[in-house]
Amino acid sequence: MEQPLLGSETPDYETFPERPDQQQEQNYIRTLKNKRLFLATFAAVLGNFSFGYALVYTSPVIPALERSPNPALRMSKMESSWFGSVFTLGAAAGGLSAMVLNDLLGRKLSIMFSAVPSAIGYAFMAGAQGLWMLLLGRILTGFAGGLTAACIPVYVSEISHPGVRGALGATPQIMAVFGSLLLYALGLKMPWRWLAVAGEVPVFVMMVLLCFMPNSPRFLLSQGKEEEALKALAWLRGNDTDFQREFQQIQNSVQKQSSRLSWTELRDPFIYKPIAIAVLMRFLQQLTGVTPILVYLQSIFHSTAVLLPPEEDAAIVGAMRLVSVLIAAVTMDRAGRKILLFVSASIMFVANLALGLYIHLGPQLPASNTTMDLTNVAFEGSGSGNYLMLVPLFATMLFIMGYAMGWGPITWLLMSEILPLKARGVASGLCVLVSWLTAFVLTKSFLLVENAFGLQVPFYFFAAVCLVNLVFTACCVPETRRRTLEQIESFFRTGRRSFLR
Repeated sequence: MEQPLLGSETPDYETFPERPDQQQEQNYIRTLKNKRLFLATFAAVLGNFSFGYALVYTSPVIPALERSPNPALRMSKMESSWFGSVFTLGAAAGGLSAMVLNDLLGRKLSIMFSAVPSAIGYAFMAGAQGLWMLLLGRILTGFAGGLTAACIPVYVSEISHPGVRGALGATPQIMAVFGSLLLYALGLKMPWRWLAVAGEVPVFVMMVLLCFMPNSPRFLLSQGKEEEALKALAWLRGNDTDFQREFQQIQNSVQKQSSRLSWTELRDPFIYKPIAIAVLMRFLQQLTGVTPILVYLQSIFHSTAVLLPPEEDAAIVGAMRLVSVLIAAVTMDRAGRKILLFVSASIMFVANLALGLYIHLGPQLPASNTTMDLTNVAFEGSGSGNYLMLVPLFATMLFIMGYAMGWGPITWLLMSEILPLKARGVASGLCVLVSWLTAFVLTKSFLLVENAFGLQVPFYFFAAVCLVNLVFTACCVPETRRRTLEQIESFFRTGRRSFLR
């Protein structure tokens, strides 16, 4: 039987071996100039900003279209479920295409290519005259989101160095959260068509900035473009630094691997173990319920007894998500990946269980009018009813805080860190494909399960999944804090459980 990928870490054991030249490596990191690296990262993660914006576009739009005076645009519950879920089908297709484009065009050009379907999709939704235009717009923006979700973490990871890779690895999630928060904020004042128009802006800015950014040195080396790779690394690190040493390390790592992944190599633990970990993490990430919760956030608040207007609740949750992911970015390289994953799953479990119990045992809305003034709904005989109606808001804020602190950003980061170079393009696309197919099933079935069994049932299921996440983290996830991508590859290549100091 295979040994677990990671044993428990104690003062006597650690995941990776100490390197004799580790002090020299830390001294090199301290000499690096990161301004250009930060600029390149910002240009790339604008794609995640657009992705986060597009993902939650339905949150304020579905309630508006369900009450639309235009019969061609008015949505039923079934049509709303398609409008909410079809984005994830597009994202799955984007992840599938990334399996080819990531290695064919390269990371940077693949990100730039995503701007085309994104811009067209927003245009369709802004000028929609029927449901089919809205659905097509959602598919196209979803395709762009799936493509960027596979390409951007890999690009950011490959241009970063160990000193900042943890923080920069969280930026895709941070920017996605910024995009969602902006959508919630604009949704308080702006009509749904203008929300689609506003979505075009970050797409255009991303395209312009990326024209001036370098490609990944690791990708360029894998294509045999040594001179261009050296120039790219010099631009990112600074010409007056010892970047030649890092370049040699990257070159040695690339030379150990063939440029193409063969089917027979998939039986090698060095290949299949990190791929299995990355794919399962993205699968379990979606099973926590994050996508249906974000997509149907206002609808969920409309269906529960809440104290504040659902639109304001959604904006508050978006702000909490931003604060939490910023905390994760700061602590990821200090506390480590695994401890944040444990804390994250524990918080999400408590939040999902609390929300399920509140919906199950708490006040019920009159079936005839779910848009009534909810401040009049309270527990019978309880003077604290209004305060208890804050439970859905606080539980959802707690869930989003837990997700954004760990299972949100770290799954993106670990995917880009642990995948071997030769499989990075294909495997990252596979991760996104699995992730968004899972999200489609959950998002499409969420409203149907709610109507058939009650809104509490999905949240009980999500709570159970969070317990599974705790076990998976303990048994399978390696700690990659402060390790180079080459060291991480070496760890999986050895196949050892842990390393004695």
